[in-house]
Amino acid sequence: MATETEAAAPPLALADAEIKWDRLDKTRFHIIGAILFTAQSALLHPTVVVKTRMQVAHSGVSQMRGLSVFRNILRNDGIPGIFRGFGTSAVGSMPGRVLCLTSLEVSKDMMLKYTEEVDMPEATRVGVANAVAGMLSNLVSCVYFVPLDVICQRLMVQGLPGTTYCNGPIDVVRKVIKSEGFRGLYRGFGLTALTQSPASALWWGAYGAAQHMIWRSLGYGDDMEKPSQSEMITVQASAGMVAGACSTVITTPIDTVKTRLQTMDNFGVGRPSVMKTIKALLKAEGWRGFYRGFGPRFLNMSLYGTTMIVTYELIKRLSIRQN
Repeated sequence: MATETEAAAPPLALADAEIKWDRLDKTRFHIIGAILFTAQSALLHPTVVVKTRMQVAHSGVSQMRGLSVFRNILRNDGIPGIFRGFGTSAVGSMPGRVLCLTSLEVSKDMMLKYTEEVDMPEATRVGVANAVAGMLSNLVSCVYFVPLDVICQRLMVQGLPGTTYCNGPIDVVRKVIKSEGFRGLYRGFGLTALTQSPASALWWGAYGAAQHMIWRSLGYGDDMEKPSQSEMITVQASAGMVAGACSTVITTPIDTVKTRLQTMDNFGVGRPSVMKTIKALLKAEGWRGFYRGFGPRFLNMSLYGTTMIVTYELIKRLSIRQN
């Protein structure tokens, strides 16, 4: 009975909050997106550097709290230290972001279209469409972003035990290819694709479901009233924070293994592998080691979830095609 009532309720709040791909000026969308997402990445990059160092280091750094690691980086390397790898990440992410956002929006629209006639609650339909779109866009973008991650993370951990010193991104590429061949740039690709794609599905699915539940709790969907701009921003930010928090708890162990696999070189005989990384981590730190860097990552993902979705929805509103 409750399902029938929810399915019959007009999804006006969700329709106002969701701007579909065919309404966007694609050129404006990608240009504005490049500018705003680069600014957002700059604000959050220090938390990524702290998280990465905590996950990789064999020294006392891995036992320190996130704030202590942050202070240690500032003391030893200054402001440039907390922005290591940012230039490479910012410039290198632009083509990948176009690929990711395009595949996300196109696949989301397709899923919403294909499920129009399916008898399910609106919250479920939106959640499923977002989840499938998140998974597909992550699979597509992994091909581009995994090598970029390998390069950026190696720049972030310069000077730590077990890492190789590189003089800039080009030197990283040269040394990785010389040591392991081209496939060295895709170290951790399988782990990333098999785990981060479901994680992306979880994030976008949780965001879609949380947003719908918040709208319903505020009374939208049962009348003709439209939400204000401030309400839309507040609801979308809250849903993004919930999605980011859920994703962090589930994916931090995977991220720790992936980060070590992509950056560490002292694995002994043979090429590094997922199992070697897990065994080394368990031996050195036990199960708690899988949650190294949880604090900075939780902060990063929660802030990222909030700022990313607010920025993303703002970009879409600014990019609506003028008829």
